[in-house]
Amino acid sequence: MAGMIAARPDMRHVRRTITRAPGLGGEDYHAVTPEAFAKAAENGTFCVHWTAHGLSYGIPADVLTDVQRGTECLANFSRSALLQAKALFPNLTVLNITASPATLARRLAGRARETEAEIAARLAQADKCLPAGLEVVTITNDGLLDDTVAKALAALQPARV
Repeated sequence: MAGMIAARPDMRHVRRTITRAPGLGGEDYHAVTPEAFAKAAENGTFCVHWTAHGLSYGIPADVLTDVQRGTECLANFSRSALLQAKALFPNLTVLNITASPATLARRLAGRARETEAEIAARLAQADKCLPAGLEVVTITNDGLLDDTVAKALAALQPARV
């Protein structure tokens, strides 16, 4: 995602709120406690929120305003939240970035955020089908990052490339 934003600085990179300890890397996120997350969700801080892998995730409510104004936004969603997102964002395009199981296992282990059992559970979900009714662009990310970024941007915005 950072590579796509670097290539397209006019696109908003959506910073998620996550009930994860701060500073664990992998993405720029706003870390909160489960209690703070629940209060924020109750107060309408998020336009979309969900739980996955034992954590809660939220997309800031102002993203909806930006999209309605015509700003292209890039956000990381869970499969479980895609239909909720589609209901809010009718022009949603899902960029389904995949990699081989070996690559995924190596990357997850390299992040050092999850136990072997948690990694195995994530790998078991990796090839789970996406919900029907979505516009999906699938990109394989087993190679060089620059190649993946170029393929993703070309697929999402063929007129700009």
